[in-house]
Amino acid sequence: MKPIGKPHSAPAPETARRNRFDRMEWAGALGDLGTLIPFVVAYIGVLKMDPLGILLGFGVAMIVCGTYYRTPFPVQPMKAVGAIATAQAAQTFVVTPAAVHGACLVTGLVWLALGLTGAADRVARLVARPVVVGIVLGLGMSFMLQGAKMMSEGWFLGIVGLTGTGLLLTNRAFPAMFALLLFGFGAGALQNPELLGSVAQARPELRLPSFALSELTLDAFLIGAVFLALPQIPLTLGNAIIAITEENNRLFPDRRISERTVATSTGLINLFGAAIGGVPMCHGAGGMAGHVRFGAQTGGALIILGALLTVLGLFFSSSVEALFRLLPQPILGVILFLAGAQLALGACDFSRDKRERFITVVTAGLAVWNVGLAFVAGMAAHAIHRRGWLRL
Repeated sequence: MKPIGKPHSAPAPETARRNRFDRMEWAGALGDLGTLIPFVVAYIGVLKMDPLGILLGFGVAMIVCGTYYRTPFPVQPMKAVGAIATAQAAQTFVVTPAAVHGACLVTGLVWLALGLTGAADRVARLVARPVVVGIVLGLGMSFMLQGAKMMSEGWFLGIVGLTGTGLLLTNRAFPAMFALLLFGFGAGALQNPELLGSVAQARPELRLPSFALSELTLDAFLIGAVFLALPQIPLTLGNAIIAITEENNRLFPDRRISERTVATSTGLINLFGAAIGGVPMCHGAGGMAGHVRFGAQTGGALIILGALLTVLGLFFSSSVEALFRLLPQPILGVILFLAGAQLALGACDFSRDKRERFITVVTAGLAVWNVGLAFVAGMAAHAIHRRGWLRL
């Protein structure tokens, strides 16, 4: 695979490692919004979470990571947790915002421990790849199913939004997500002009976060730990610990990092997010590619985006809630559907072994219904396969 951007033949001088805030860094700051926006919209629109904690959590994490790493080091929503939380909540009403905070707490503790002890490599060998692939595929299909149900509430808007977004997916001049949101807000304003008036009347209002974990019950903690945090661990290890470390060191050899550092960073930002009512976050490798593709070369891009999200959360979180209420359900369904498609697409690298493919398919089918059960069943099936008892 060829490196993205200019190759680095030798370490850059110290001055080149400083964060910049020029035009290209501003452009690169927007390179990962296609991943951020769908999950933030889903958390707010489907799970009814407070935008303040979500936006502030991402904003502060980005500022800190941009300052520390000094590369376009991404901060993204954990996709599996987001898919489970929104899809399962919409279907069964079991997952609550408190459960998401519990998942954030567990995620932070797990990765901080793995980072401080250097045990991340040993954990990677415990989870079978066919199970991981099946969970990702099942989550993506579950997300797509929920998105299709929401689009069915207004098929015309859903079809137009989905078709237009599909045509713009590779357009760099005008990102597809922006086009979809503009279309959705326009349609929502026509359908509900009173909501548009509420948004227009919104004024800056400082809001400070409260300690979210004070409302965490034992039930919510267990749901967050077992059904949200546990299935995400192997996915985070592969994409947001190992892959991002390799990508960063390949693109920026003068700012080399280790898996231990990234695991510790993941733990710290999630502990902070859990305290203020945020959602589980990670450092996905695709996020760095998005930032670099649009011009970012330093941590300045992350600081820019983080500052925008922080200001939005502290002063306009009430406006954000009203703004997202303008989005019709079919448009939100398009966002959920495309997020699920992107998630499922990453699970298309199936094993050539027939029995391993069977484990993947069974795990995926169960994950559409219950991810925790799918994880246990997939690992059990793989153990049976390892002993030679699985015959097809």
